[in-house]
Amino acid sequence: MAARDLESTVDTMCSELGLTVCFRDPGVAEFGLENALFCVGDQFIEIVSPIAQNSAAGRLLDRRHADATAYMVMFEVDDLDDRMAKLTEGHVRNVWSGDYPSIRGRHLHPGDIGGAIVSLDQTDPPGSWLWGGPTWTAHADNSVVTSIAGYTIAAEDPKAVTTLWSLFGLLHGVTFVEGTTSTIDLTATDRTDVGRTIALEQITLRLV
Repeated sequence: MAARDLESTVDTMCSELGLTVCFRDPGVAEFGLENALFCVGDQFIEIVSPIAQNSAAGRLLDRRHADATAYMVMFEVDDLDDRMAKLTEGHVRNVWSGDYPSIRGRHLHPGDIGGAIVSLDQTDPPGSWLWGGPTWTAHADNSVVTSIAGYTIAAEDPKAVTTLWSLFGLLHGVTFVEGTTSTIDLTATDRTDVGRTIALEQITLRLV
């Protein structure tokens, strides 16, 4: 997600969901951002916040008149080159590439795919996640939530975006709806906690 006030959003995530920041990646300064990452089970939630003029996240927040909103979906894949070849054939642009010994990542142009920026990442070994920092541990903070169950993203034309994501094999754990509010579903550890929500303006965290 993108948020104007990083530390306030971090405090909410920690106090409401029992999470701790596993990494702050100095590399996102390349995009005019600062960030904080949380490991949820063996998945991640990342909050990015603009620190420079004209960053993509800052423009998005301005465009949506928001202090917090949906920003990106990141998928771990085992067939990055094949996927990128099909996306290129479909005239979907790659706007960023990162290649490291343990991970290769590609960001897709949101204007071509709709809904959100998509990051496709292939890891070596599978299940590792360099973007989460060198010391993260899976299932370290599971007192309140144990996994990300799904991401419902607000889009101007949800039917068209759904069609595109389905066409390119991206419709995994993601749905699109009209409106301005997106929802991240998180699996509740305590089943009596199911249904509780935490509002972060245009993002709702919902325990399921």
